[in-house]
Amino acid sequence: MDGNGRRFALRPVLAVHMDGNDVSTPRCAAVDNPCKTSAVAGTVTGMTDQPGDLDVRRPFTRADAVAAGIDPRLLRGKRFRRIFKGVYISAEAAPSPLHRVEAAVILHPPGAFASHVSAARVYDVPVPHFADEHVTVFSEKDRRRRAGIRCHVAPRTARTGRFKGIRVSLPIPMFIELASILSLVDLVVVGDALVRRRAFTPEQLVRACRESRDRHARSALRAASLVRDGVDSPMETRLRLLLVLAGLPEPEVNHLVVDAHGRVVRRFDLSYPEHKLIVEYDGRQHAEDPDQYTSDIYRREQLDDWGWRIVVVTAKGIFRRPEETLQRVRDALRARGAAGIPHQLDDGWRHHFPVQQPVRRSA
Repeated sequence: MDGNGRRFALRPVLAVHMDGNDVSTPRCAAVDNPCKTSAVAGTVTGMTDQPGDLDVRRPFTRADAVAAGIDPRLLRGKRFRRIFKGVYISAEAAPSPLHRVEAAVILHPPGAFASHVSAARVYDVPVPHFADEHVTVFSEKDRRRRAGIRCHVAPRTARTGRFKGIRVSLPIPMFIELASILSLVDLVVVGDALVRRRAFTPEQLVRACRESRDRHARSALRAASLVRDGVDSPMETRLRLLLVLAGLPEPEVNHLVVDAHGRVVRRFDLSYPEHKLIVEYDGRQHAEDPDQYTSDIYRREQLDDWGWRIVVVTAKGIFRRPEETLQRVRDALRARGAAGIPHQLDDGWRHHFPVQQPVRRSA
């Protein structure tokens, strides 16, 4: 999604990089407007008699500044902000996580690219916060040491592209890279988000992970096998995985209910259609929006008329009371006549969903 709620599709177009040469680049396209990267050609006036063109609203190196005729002493003044040692940006540029990613990349020789969580930031997929940026190069001699940057070396066959003007790992290689630092659940969240944006299909992801010789491919494959199409949010991914990792049947994603004319009248994020059971994640914003709250009441009355039962789960039921959530869903499945529901839940979920204790505020 972009800032206006539009959904982006990551579509490969001709132009990929292999070992520094262009061969297919994922291009960002909004549903109603292609995603374009355009730099404001900002020249800094009053620095030299004839400054060269330099887009100072994007990261640039000290060498770039000198080549553009900017006095290096001015970089230490109020007009510029230092991102890393030797990389600067105009103090007037609005702060953006991508500035730090781009700054980390341009510190390295041509061919370097954003990878791991830095690539995820470029693609704007949900990942936990990591302080360091990740950059990958093709040769050990191209590594640069800076505080706040982790540098990796990729084989010459690694494929990259450009997205938002930044050279970056392609989506599937990035997914495998992330297997080295993300948990299983967080990695599936990334996979679900990329499938929703049409970067790849679950089947393509599984096949690529199975064929990969990367040392983290096995972990990536396990996560890929749990990636599904049509997932709307990270919390829906987490709720689904909580149920699956506890040994409960996997709910169907995005089940559609149609009327006698074939028109879609309801869509359930997670459900067991054969048992007419819905498991729904409910964010706090629903309760805080009076109109949405009223709509939900009418909707649940309609579901009662149709013979459906709904189990509503909030964030607390995932992060602080996951076992209670599992018992509620298990009991509901049994009450609806589902066969093969285990009496004892698999403890495998506990490693992936540690209970978060509430923060106690001092008086």
